[in-house]
Amino acid sequence: MISYRLCLKNNMKGVILAGGLATRLYPLTHATNKHLLPVYDKPMIFYPIETLLKAGIEEILVVTGGPHAGDFIRVLKDGKYLGIKHLEYTYQEKPDGGIADALALAEDFADGGSVVVILGDNTTDADIKSQVKNFKDGAMIFLKKVADPERYGVPEFSKNGKKILKIEEKPKTPKSDYAVTGLYLYDNDVFKIIKTLKPSARGQLEITDVNNIYLKKDKLKWAEIEGFWTDAGTPASLFKANLYWAVKKGVNLL
Repeated sequence: MISYRLCLKNNMKGVILAGGLATRLYPLTHATNKHLLPVYDKPMIFYPIETLLKAGIEEILVVTGGPHAGDFIRVLKDGKYLGIKHLEYTYQEKPDGGIADALALAEDFADGGSVVVILGDNTTDADIKSQVKNFKDGAMIFLKKVADPERYGVPEFSKNGKKILKIEEKPKTPKSDYAVTGLYLYDNDVFKIIKTLKPSARGQLEITDVNNIYLKKDKLKWAEIEGFWTDAGTPASLFKANLYWAVKKGVNLL
């Protein structure tokens, strides 16, 4: 692990999960890691960094993996030029091990505290500062209505729509049109929970299993993302992200 140490007061830290092989984006990812591909005018990973900084998170760990992991150091350096006060990197040996497997690598970094977790291919203009500020324990997930929920973890709601009954990972027949986005708040118990997981049929440690355990303990809260959100993990969603940010920054497409 490469560390850049500073003594900071804020004990809630940010974790960006930027590993994986991104096979859905081949051949774009032959040259570099998916999370360094451009989304309009900057590398994809700059967007989750900005989400964390806007929420007041100044200590960030980037979990990466695969053959292009070293590219992050060349792009992000020590993070100071982006406004990050403390930046660390760690390497996921199994890039196909799953989101929970990647998050497990952040246990030492969390140092007993809570974490804000965001996937490196998530771009959003939502402001989660209030949720971060008011977070105490348990877990919080962020939802967004999408046209293709079968690509994500999908919540099943109670009849009044206020309570989540269960979350299904990539269901063939989704119980709702909401996706569990790649943005989560967890207390430090998340690392104990991950250690109890068994690999799914996909051979991965699923973050959906983590969320369902919090749900069974009645410690899972949720909020709907206000504003734009998309991942950028497929050619279509990468194009969607580029289009949104270009238009938002004043590009005339006509």
